[in-house]
Amino acid sequence: MTLSWKDGRVVSVGECMVELAREPDGRFGLKYGGDTFNTAAYLARAGMQVAYATALGDDPYSAGIRNLAVEEGVGTDLVLTVPGRLPGLYLIETSPEGERTFYYWRDRAPARELFELPDAGRVVDALKQAALIYFSGITLSLYSAGGLDLFEAALKAAKQSGALVAMDSNYRPRGWGGDTARAQRSFERFWRIADIALPTFDDEQALWGDADVQATVRRLQALGVTEIVIKLGEQGAYVTENGSGRIVPAESGVKPVDTTAAGDSFNAGYLVARRSGAGLADAARLGNRLAAVVIQHRGAIVPKAATAPVLGAT
Repeated sequence: MTLSWKDGRVVSVGECMVELAREPDGRFGLKYGGDTFNTAAYLARAGMQVAYATALGDDPYSAGIRNLAVEEGVGTDLVLTVPGRLPGLYLIETSPEGERTFYYWRDRAPARELFELPDAGRVVDALKQAALIYFSGITLSLYSAGGLDLFEAALKAAKQSGALVAMDSNYRPRGWGGDTARAQRSFERFWRIADIALPTFDDEQALWGDADVQATVRRLQALGVTEIVIKLGEQGAYVTENGSGRIVPAESGVKPVDTTAAGDSFNAGYLVARRSGAGLADAARLGNRLAAVVIQHRGAIVPKAATAPVLGAT
């Protein structure tokens, strides 16, 4: 089944936080990032119309996030404001091999209440007009049980209006308080709504115990997902097309400096290519190319000059 994209923008849903990443001299540099925000920024760099749906405070750091969105060409009309609250914060420690460890302070971030805020109807209405709605398992981990109910209802209403839904697993056990069963129930519930699945195999294996990518594909297909692409880190990505699956290799000769946003940028490259009519394998190649650029720089959102050669090719 070929997915049909209607006219409209992409709405990415989630949380953007204050990012503190350790620099080579041992000090921390302040930036901003968050998985679905990172993807939104890279989509916008490719010329797609994108808005970010979240909630922030009225403090200088919330203003910094809004300013970054504007600089990246990401629409802020769906960023709700909760006076007196602060955005979440995360700290990144990176190993010599480029692998990162995250530490979070986000329990009181207003993004967690997006669909329960008085002005949430504005977001729900915008989702109905979207061509694509993008979110992740991290997005799901933010919301209360009531918030998940409201988000689910909004997605179903948007799908009835012709929107496509894309989801990345991004399973982080801490975000679920170690409650694996709750995470599984929530993921399964929203995979049933998704048209496009962009999971990372390590995440699926950690949450479900999948033995191989074929097991992940079978499980997602049984839930009704139409289009499945599984990220495999250094190996590349596994795509299922025309009744068969194959690995699209990652870019060769790449030495990672910081793997932050590798998957987020892959998703952006993939979705950009699919929106322009590319097949799954070609879209995965663009995702691999963009991710290869991003992991050779520090931070989630790398300089525009670095990504322009890749995104300009679309």
